[in-house]
Amino acid sequence: MKLTKGILIWSGLVAAVCVPIAAAAASPLLEWRDPVYILACFAGIASLSLVLVLPLLIGGFLPGLKGYLGRRAHFWTGAALLVTLVVHVVGLWITSPPDTIDALVFASPTPFSLWGVIAMWAIFAAAILAALRRRSGLAPRTWRIAHVTLAVVIVTGSAVHGMLVEGVMESASKAVLCALVFAAAIKAVIHLRVWR
Repeated sequence: MKLTKGILIWSGLVAAVCVPIAAAAASPLLEWRDPVYILACFAGIASLSLVLVLPLLIGGFLPGLKGYLGRRAHFWTGAALLVTLVVHVVGLWITSPPDTIDALVFASPTPFSLWGVIAMWAIFAAAILAALRRRSGLAPRTWRIAHVTLAVVIVTGSAVHGMLVEGVMESASKAVLCALVFAAAIKAVIHLRVWR
């Protein structure tokens, strides 16, 4: 029974991540784009997928990755999120510097840019907080509340950004992925009783 449940959970996660990537790979919009832009797009999809995985890891919801292993996997998945985010932003900057600069300074007229940049800064802040955890001098509970608050901003910003962008991601699979990101985050926050 445990093995079957584990296989179902991992299969569901793989499907939740791979279906949107496969649908995006089949997008006709890719035909007219240069390789750097395509790389930036898929780095963005990978980032959103990692935002789904992070709360599942820290909540201990993935079979075989509970306790210490889950926390270490959460740390390294967070580091991977940082890398994919940088690739996403740098790729967009290479293909369109004015648009990227407008987004970074909150001057872009497109709402999806605002949400994406808010999520980006929250990811950087969460990464710095994680890197300085032992040297920060914060009490464990205070650190945890700060980190989870940033995570909530990341989840919200990333999901809203993803939903508002009309790009290579297919609408239905993107909506499912964003809904799963929200659901995983809510489940983890409730499970960990962070604010109690």
